[in-house]
Amino acid sequence: QEPVVPNETFAYRFTPPDAGTYWYHPHNRTWEQMARGLYGMLIVREAEPPAIDRDVPLVFDDWRLDRGGRIDERSFEAIHDKAHAGRLGNVLSLNGKPTDDIDVLAGERVRLRLLNAANARIMAVAIEGHAATVIALDGQPVTPFKPDGNVILLAPAQRADVLIDMTHETGTRSKIEVLTQREKIHMGDIVYDKRRRHRERPLTSEFALPLNPMPTDLDLANATTTELVMTGGAMGQMASARYQGREVPIRELARRHGKVWAFNGEVGMSGEPLAKYTRGETVKVQMVNRTAWPHAMHFHGHHVLEVAHSKRAPSPHWRDTVLMMPDEEIAVAFRADNPGKWMLHCHMLEHQAGGMATWYEVV
Repeated sequence: QEPVVPNETFAYRFTPPDAGTYWYHPHNRTWEQMARGLYGMLIVREAEPPAIDRDVPLVFDDWRLDRGGRIDERSFEAIHDKAHAGRLGNVLSLNGKPTDDIDVLAGERVRLRLLNAANARIMAVAIEGHAATVIALDGQPVTPFKPDGNVILLAPAQRADVLIDMTHETGTRSKIEVLTQREKIHMGDIVYDKRRRHRERPLTSEFALPLNPMPTDLDLANATTTELVMTGGAMGQMASARYQGREVPIRELARRHGKVWAFNGEVGMSGEPLAKYTRGETVKVQMVNRTAWPHAMHFHGHHVLEVAHSKRAPSPHWRDTVLMMPDEEIAVAFRADNPGKWMLHCHMLEHQAGGMATWYEVV
């Protein structure tokens, strides 16, 4: 698609096939436009809504502000950010505010729709004193489960639908926090009405969301396999990579072109796709992280399922964004049912701008 130029409009018309929590944002100067707040949550409701009393979006972000409290424009495209963890903000927000309170009634059942909209920060979200049940990830329903430590981990672009029963008494408050290695950041509170209750006893029965019409049958024995090896970045071993048709030393890539990452030795989007797949075939992508940094690998057009992991059992959940830690290898699979040309990139947006972007085609 051509970009929507200043003073012009473009109407997006589509029929969403899947219910769930999604979002939208630009892919032109993404690292800057998203850091300025150009994105939004896109909710597709189930045809038969589940028995939930309240549906609440929680959008987490961070912002890099200068001493005057304005967006730090001078640091856009900083090579240090590209080569390290990405653009990390010094101020966090919940639903666009420094803190945001969620008003509830005792006895309610609440669906929280969590989105990590940050450029690069991995968020670990905790709801004080309430048992969370995850019912969907990246828009796709899952078999309900309790997250480890009651903490929901979200890489950039990841979403989670969480079910929480309001079991506390009227007039109480519970913190919504983002956990870091050093501290707990208070993002707001769940605030119980002082006088009213919704029901005397909280619900105890759990339920699963209806499945979306996404193909989940995989023919792994006959799958087409594609390897995707990530190299580069600070403390990496990449000496050079192909860029614009020639092999370029890393110093020239960084200083002259602002590029520091490669997929399979190729920097950024090339004229040829990473792979072409025939509609309906099963695809397996073997992703190898040979870097010192985490990467949030985001697939356009498809959700993927982990089928192998070098350090733990593969996750049983379909996702469109897969968090990879340093030195990990993860194989994901999907049925290529969606014709078109689709991006595959790191959703740490400075990593994408620094070369971690490619594309595949389903024909």
